[in-house]
Amino acid sequence: SESSPLRRAVEPGLSGSSASSSSSVCVPRDDWDSNQASKGDSESLSSGEGSDFEDSLIRNAKKRAAKRPLRTTPVAKHPKKESQMVRARGQKESEPPTSDLFDAVKAAKSDMQDSGDYPLTAPGPSWKKFQGSFCEFVRTLVYQCQYSLLYDGFPMDNLISLLTGLSDSQVRAFRHTSTLAAMKLMTSLVRVALQLSLHKDNNQRQYEAERNKGPGLRAPERLESLLEKRKELQEHQEEIEGMMNALFRGVFVHRYRDVLPEIRAVCIEEIGSWMQSYSTSFLTDSYLKYIGWTLHDKHREVRLKCLKALKGLYGNRDLTARLELFTSRFKDRMVSMVMDREYDVAVEAVGLLILILKNMEGVLTDADCESVYPVVYASNRALASAAGEFLYWKLFYPECETRMMGGRERRRSPRAQRTFFHLLLSFFVESELHDHAAYLVDSLWDCAGPQLKDWESLTSLLLENDQNLGDVQESTLIEILVSSVRQATEGHPPVGRVTGRKGLTLKERKIQADDKVKLTEHLIPLLPQLLAKFSADAEKVTPLLQLLNYFDLSIYCTRRLEKHLELLLQQLQEVVVKHAEPVVLEAGAHALYLLCNPEFTFFSRVDFARSQLVDLLTDRFQQELEELLQSSFLDEDEVYSLAATLKRLSAFYNAHDLSRWELYEPCYQLLRRAVDTGDVPHQVTLPALTLVYFSILWTLTHVSGSGASQNQLLSLKGRMVAFCDLCQSCLSDVDPEIQEQAFVLLSDLLLIFSPQMIVGGRDFLRPLVFFPEATLQSELASFLMDHVFIQPGELGGSHSQEDHLQIEQLHQRRRLLAGFCKLLLYGVLEMDAASDVFKHYNKFYNDYGDIIKETLTRARQIDRSHCSRILLLSLKQLYTELLQEQGPQGLNELPAFIEMRDLARRFALSFGPQQLQNRDLVVTLHKEGIKFSLSELPPAGSTSQPPNLAFLELLSEFSPRLLHQDKQLLLSYLEKCLHRVSQAPGHPWGPVTTYCHSLSPVENTAEASPRSKKRRTEDPSRQHGENISASQEESLQLVSIPHTPTLTSTAVKSRQPLVGLEKMEEEGSLELAFTQSQPPLGIQRSRFSSPQHFQTSLNPSGPSLGNRLTRLSLMEEDEEELEIQNESSEEWQDPGKQSPTGEHRPDLLETELNTEDF
Repeated sequence: SESSPLRRAVEPGLSGSSASSSSSVCVPRDDWDSNQASKGDSESLSSGEGSDFEDSLIRNAKKRAAKRPLRTTPVAKHPKKESQMVRARGQKESEPPTSDLFDAVKAAKSDMQDSGDYPLTAPGPSWKKFQGSFCEFVRTLVYQCQYSLLYDGFPMDNLISLLTGLSDSQVRAFRHTSTLAAMKLMTSLVRVALQLSLHKDNNQRQYEAERNKGPGLRAPERLESLLEKRKELQEHQEEIEGMMNALFRGVFVHRYRDVLPEIRAVCIEEIGSWMQSYSTSFLTDSYLKYIGWTLHDKHREVRLKCLKALKGLYGNRDLTARLELFTSRFKDRMVSMVMDREYDVAVEAVGLLILILKNMEGVLTDADCESVYPVVYASNRALASAAGEFLYWKLFYPECETRMMGGRERRRSPRAQRTFFHLLLSFFVESELHDHAAYLVDSLWDCAGPQLKDWESLTSLLLENDQNLGDVQESTLIEILVSSVRQATEGHPPVGRVTGRKGLTLKERKIQADDKVKLTEHLIPLLPQLLAKFSADAEKVTPLLQLLNYFDLSIYCTRRLEKHLELLLQQLQEVVVKHAEPVVLEAGAHALYLLCNPEFTFFSRVDFARSQLVDLLTDRFQQELEELLQSSFLDEDEVYSLAATLKRLSAFYNAHDLSRWELYEPCYQLLRRAVDTGDVPHQVTLPALTLVYFSILWTLTHVSGSGASQNQLLSLKGRMVAFCDLCQSCLSDVDPEIQEQAFVLLSDLLLIFSPQMIVGGRDFLRPLVFFPEATLQSELASFLMDHVFIQPGELGGSHSQEDHLQIEQLHQRRRLLAGFCKLLLYGVLEMDAASDVFKHYNKFYNDYGDIIKETLTRARQIDRSHCSRILLLSLKQLYTELLQEQGPQGLNELPAFIEMRDLARRFALSFGPQQLQNRDLVVTLHKEGIKFSLSELPPAGSTSQPPNLAFLELLSEFSPRLLHQDKQLLLSYLEKCLHRVSQAPGHPWGPVTTYCHSLSPVENTAEASPRSKKRRTEDPSRQHGENISASQEESLQLVSIPHTPTLTSTAVKSRQPLVGLEKMEEEGSLELAFTQSQPPLGIQRSRFSSPQHFQTSLNPSGPSLGNRLTRLSLMEEDEEELEIQNESSEEWQDPGKQSPTGEHRPDLLETELNTEDF
């Protein structure tokens, strides 16, 4: 009785003894089970179906009957009357109910094989509650039977046998449902066994207490009743252990590795609950090994159940001593699951390691912990927060956590807080895992938020001089301060970190408001001191200036802290005068902008300080500009001083209106001299360009009001045109930075002063609308070709260039391209200029594919017909360039020509599957392409092919988008065009053959693709098809208006010999004819939406081929084509232009051939 009940060699049989004195067993259990087994066996053989669950059920019944010891009826218990009648008649006359059960299960099996849905997986709200109700039913059943029928032998014996047999069925519905029922039954039996164990312990204590009484006080009847009760409890426990052993060995051992992940998850979840509730029997290595093995499961849900089960075990400190062997065996796997590809599994793995760290000291080594530390910088916030909690318990808690004194928590000491920040600094600096401490602060916020919000300790560490902090440590500590302030006031994670929360609760918003007031009151007096100490370091002063973004600035007024505002303005002026870095100047200008709010009572003081600062910078600029204009040479110090002054003015002009200082004229004179003479350094030209640009924008803001006069509008128009001329001149400058800056400013100004500015009732601004001339448009396009669409070898950088610099350069080129595309879409530039962008779609897809695709989509929305002409124009330009470089000989074999075919294929896929809606566009594209291919004819009498004839191979990529009747008419059109060209008889040109092959009605519309296809074979039972006669096929090809088909089919349209079809199956590259038509009601279906299989009977009148079916299937498109097709399936669909039913649309090729086109 001391050993584990399930580790003993307990027979899997069920006892037939009754739990009450009134119930008895009439027939010996072994004879009854033998008859039942023989009866079921005979019925199974007679049925001839060979049911797997039936065989398993009979086999288990025989084994259990053979192992069960013979139980005789006690003398004191008399059998019931009905039982005596059964015994008198004999065993053969009894009809077991299992035969009816077998028939019901067989019928259900046949039904389940027809449909894959069953209650546990059926969709719908009503079925979602079924699993919980079903499990509750099993639990209630055991609960109601735990004092009577549970030990009767008959019901539980048959139930367990049924569930064991069904759990071994090949039918998924039976196996899943029976396994769930068996596991829940096992869980309920474990609870009953636990109660029996408690009753036995109570009975033993009562017996010992009664026996230890004196001879006169001891009651023999009491002792005898206690002994009988203990014997009865022992029998019940053996019965329960037998049932549990049967369920575990018959169901769990086989199903925990089932092919279905839902079944494996159920098994692991339940064994975890057994170990927690009845640890004395189940918390052993013989049961723990199943969880350890399943940690390697390939399915997410199963691994998740394993980790949750282990968390329940490791969370109890009393059970950890019995997990030492399991931990040593599977610790490496648990640590490695921190990097699981599923975030929720990784979060549970980190939580499990936290419990091991808390309850099992010394188990996790330093190497194990170091594998968890990098996760604090993960992009998923839940995972990063879990890793932050692990880091807190490992590094910070032993040193910094408060101790309990007399049951009450005392306040954290300043020394402990400083120790916390020193440890945090050491971890961030020494680990060298990341460059930004904001992600570390966000990871620790949930577990160490109070420590991170201790801004008193942070500022004291920064202001004290005896801390011996290094430069890197000071910068990190300032970043931690700013990050904690931002986290406390805004509550959202840093950029790039994903969180699933949508908003904050009312309580959290209240905490944020209180924290904002608290940090503002603390930092307002200290911010001037911090700026004064770190004003010389740009890396440190920039985040300190950003602290004003999170202040409650009204506290300056309500708490009468104006003296600290004066100190802040003084330090701000010193920082601006001292630095010329753009990040510092932008932070200072934005900080001053936050303070210059007219609603504040201190606005006059801040405005006066701003005026003083701008006056100082303006006077310095006027003086330095006069020196530059008068002298022919400036030394480096003078150039640096002038450039720094212009940078400061430019940064403040971006955030503040400096129009009253009239900086446009001197800056324009400076730029005019730079363009005319070229003796102005580029360090001075760049900020001067930005200054003039901001001056024009602020003037536009002033005249945007309805009270602007005509003279003001014309004056602004003149300034803008003059500045555009300067920028156009700068596009040809030798310095690339000046060129890019001029392009960016020019594209922005052209977009702002485009016709869009009068939209919204602002017609009075019509005089400001500006249209660029053709020369400016061509220069913008040339700049784009020279600075954006360049190969990696043309960048001019060395191979040792840093990765982040290359990323910055790519970002700058994407910015230039986006500015040009916006000019196209808003009508500033001619839409035909988009061909310069579209022709690089395929070659630079990795760098600019998203921008070009969006531009193509927007251009299609503006004008579908014009956009298709631009696509053709892009191909013409590429072909002409290649023809001029390489000549007409062997043109279609060059790698550049293959890239052009890929580009044409991508353009064709952008039309999508809507053939009827795009019919006129595609036919027009083919017609124009045929004209271009024959636009230049060979000399008279020559048999050489025209130089542009290879363009037909590019045109063949668009053939799959044609209807069959249009293909026939295009073939006729091409034949008429070729009559004017002399061609050697018997030697057709290759491009013409390829193009005609793509238009052939016998071939698949996807055959024009040069890529190889994979043939897919399917089971014949899943194939279906539709026969279409030869006359129907002919009508589809000759009539211009397609009939609305009842089904879209790929069945063979005409009868062919069997030998020909066998040859088709042997040739892997041969494809089937695919006719995809479309009803004119907007109901369209892509051929990529779902696989379709068809079958056709060949020569049904023949004696040997009458019943033979040949499987035909569509060729699979490769992954790239499928991806592009899915992306652009809606791209060319115009929902507002759908043809009504029966509407006749004239064919585009019914007109006669116009010889003037050639």
